[in-house]
Amino acid sequence: MTLRRQMLGLAAAAALTLPTVAQAQPIPVGHLMDLSGATSDVGTPFSQGVNDAWAWLNRTRNGVNGRQVNVLAFDYGYQAPRAVSQYQAWSRERVVAINGWGTADTEALVRFVTRDKVPYVSGSYSAALTDAGGKSGRQGVEAAPYNFFYGPSYSDALRAMLIWAAEDWKAKGGQGRPKYVHMGANHPYPNSPKAAGEALAAELGFEVLPAIVFALTPGDYTAQCLTLRNQGANYAYLGNTAGSNISVLRACQTAGVNVQFMGNVWGMDENAMKAAGAAANGVVFPVRTQAVWGQQAPGMANVQAVSRVSDQSGNAYRPVHYLAGICSAMLVAEAMETAAANGGQVSGERVRDGFYARQNWVPKGFEGVCAPSTFTKDDHRGTLAVSIYRARVSGDTSQGSVGELMQAGTMRLEPVKTVTLDRRADWLGW
Repeated sequence: MTLRRQMLGLAAAAALTLPTVAQAQPIPVGHLMDLSGATSDVGTPFSQGVNDAWAWLNRTRNGVNGRQVNVLAFDYGYQAPRAVSQYQAWSRERVVAINGWGTADTEALVRFVTRDKVPYVSGSYSAALTDAGGKSGRQGVEAAPYNFFYGPSYSDALRAMLIWAAEDWKAKGGQGRPKYVHMGANHPYPNSPKAAGEALAAELGFEVLPAIVFALTPGDYTAQCLTLRNQGANYAYLGNTAGSNISVLRACQTAGVNVQFMGNVWGMDENAMKAAGAAANGVVFPVRTQAVWGQQAPGMANVQAVSRVSDQSGNAYRPVHYLAGICSAMLVAEAMETAAANGGQVSGERVRDGFYARQNWVPKGFEGVCAPSTFTKDDHRGTLAVSIYRARVSGDTSQGSVGELMQAGTMRLEPVKTVTLDRRADWLGW
């Protein structure tokens, strides 16, 4: 045998036994977080769920298809220009997907991620992001084929709560037309479902009142509560995150306002219940998962294992946003696994197609916790089933941790109703 043949034989053997460079290199994934800005009250537990889920995947499943995932996490302080700048940095890192966050920044990046073919799974549930094929024809809504999120859109969640509110009004023996008002900052996030909600409210027979504006940050909102009382509102939608909503709830309790508050998905959670105390009692809001912390479900053992990544004791209570963060990260991971199947390249385009590979998609090992999602190439409304819960506070919340208060029953999350909306074509992207 010649030396040349011996060398070729050794090279072939090495190719069979050694991992390729592509297999060995970690897969870069971006993670945009708000840990210090106006929405950090809910951004912190959500991002912790995302980070813990990725770390758990790396430790227990050896990442994705045998490759570790390099999560490039960045706190942008809820400042859209910083998000755009960070995206440019991630582009140089060749990220194959991004777990994102806010509405203003997510919408600002739609054209970037579409151009670069980077799936972007946001913490924003703006309905404008669901028109994947650009077929709605709505002004200001462009095709968003690389944008996804876990859970119902802000608009669909509000529609479901309004359907419930119309039934609630009748069940309570309400007379005449109930009055509905939208409340929130003049900002893309709380404004996202405003027109959709007001339109359906009118369709359902509500009298729609002028919107009431209050900032995304905590403050004195006595004036807004007095306006709410003077208007005679029966149902009020809180479009901001929990931090500023707590201020409204307290001020309205002091002002003696009798109204049914409906929080958006980021507008209420267990931490907010503790902070607001009795003022939070009765608030209804959508919950994205099929189970909350402490409930029995087949996938809860894995959720608790994920939680131990950042809480080795296993004693931390995890709010609803933490669980939703896990489910969001797991969708990205399984879409990446689909892309990698059968030796496939983990590219942005293939990861995007991974979101279309399953119907009623629940991440493996998280059954009963993560609600099913179905995405199609033209319609990224992953779910139209909206689970509505009510915050119940029956005592003093100033003493004890959230976990202790939940265990004692001083605070609890009460399932109210699951509303499944029709997949109306005129609601796509709106």
